[in-house]
Amino acid sequence: MKKTFFLLVIGAIFIGCSSSDNDPETPVDNFDRSAMLANWADNIIIPSFQNYVAGLNELKSAKDAFNASSDNTTLQNLRTAWLTAYTRWQHVSMFEIGRAEAITLRNFTNIYPADAQEIDDFVANGNYNLTLPSTNDAQGFPALDYLLFGLGADDTAVLNALGANNAKTYLSDVVERLVALGTDVLTDWTTSYRDTFVGNDGSSATSSVNKMVNDFMFYYEKALRAGKIGIPAGVFSTSPLADRVEAYYNRDVSKALFLASLNAAQDFFNGKHYNSNSTGESLRSYLDALSVDKEGTRLSTLINNQFDASRTSANNLANNLADQVTTDNSRMLQTYDQLQMNVVLMKVDMFQALSIQVDFVDADGD
Repeated sequence: MKKTFFLLVIGAIFIGCSSSDNDPETPVDNFDRSAMLANWADNIIIPSFQNYVAGLNELKSAKDAFNASSDNTTLQNLRTAWLTAYTRWQHVSMFEIGRAEAITLRNFTNIYPADAQEIDDFVANGNYNLTLPSTNDAQGFPALDYLLFGLGADDTAVLNALGANNAKTYLSDVVERLVALGTDVLTDWTTSYRDTFVGNDGSSATSSVNKMVNDFMFYYEKALRAGKIGIPAGVFSTSPLADRVEAYYNRDVSKALFLASLNAAQDFFNGKHYNSNSTGESLRSYLDALSVDKEGTRLSTLINNQFDASRTSANNLANNLADQVTTDNSRMLQTYDQLQMNVVLMKVDMFQALSIQVDFVDADGD
């Protein structure tokens, strides 16, 4: 009797162990995370920052030329350089990791709307410290948007306002700080952080993959979906807020900046090399390697389809999103809804499939 009982217990343990070890519903994760990290670092992040910093240096040169001879030609050249660098910023903003996280790069680069009164005060009294977090909304690209487009009703008025020495000094300081911050992050990537990033290829909460995926998701949800579309459309307030669009004073490029950001996010998901059609290991290939499906369709396909649907919706918006909010906000809300669908696919389904825990607080009710 005792022998029979002993054999039954051993058999149950054996069956339980073998069932757990060979569960067909639990995919075996043999994906090469290090290869994905190397693709991210070498083919996407570092090249994106290199191009961004090159754009900042072009902006600095255009600023120097304007300060030396302020006329309509140098003003237009400075505005063009601003837009080029601002567009390139959309490709690096999501990479708030490493040095960029340590210095809160995004907060010092693109908090909008700019605080026009604070900028006017800084220009008037010349007393400011742009390293202080309290000045986030008085610097970066939004501050340049105000200085280059918002100081007057036309180009002549803008030139007259910028003609003052204090205004030129402030303009110069804002540009120089952008250059310093961008260069700081790029230098860290190319001298030490790249190897640290790629080498941290485990699956813990502090691994590079888990941190980068969380940073990517935070950017998509908070900066892209909410910041560029949801907040101006009034999703999180009692009424629309047209003055909260990106590049509010320029009034012509807010949709273009949004689309650049959306394209950059989809390219990152697909592991697409910066300024190239080549691709490498990515979140898409990771999901595919695990054969992750949802309702009979590859999850990666559903995510890409939703990126495309968001882009189609956004293409129907006015170039000036402030005008769109004012004239027909329903289209902004439709674009937000398309973006929101990908929050569910990525933040819920993708995170679960890759066994990644969300590490940021969700405070806007999604």
